[in-house]
Amino acid sequence: MGTVTSPAPAEIERTEPAEEVFAVPEPDVPWVTIVHNDPVNLMSYVTYVFQAYFGYSKDKATKLMLDVHHKGRAVVSSGSREEMERDVQAMHGYGLWATLQQDRK
Repeated sequence: MGTVTSPAPAEIERTEPAEEVFAVPEPDVPWVTIVHNDPVNLMSYVTYVFQAYFGYSKDKATKLMLDVHHKGRAVVSSGSREEMERDVQAMHGYGLWATLQQDRK
């Protein structure tokens, strides 16, 4: 019987495939925090909360408070869902009625 010799293993050069990057698109529609009117909180307190938590000027905080008072609600912040969930929880912590939703502009 003859001896069977196997050829020496050839080196196989493997090129790394170009890494495919899948960018997660930012949603075109941001989320918003809405504060709703309630019969409990004073207008001055709501204005204070908007200034204290969001850092709004007295004029901007007053305008938003008046929207809540006269229109029944006001959009007080916008951004990612996570940010708006945090803002809603903060408003609840201050005793305000707040919700979040995707902005429909």
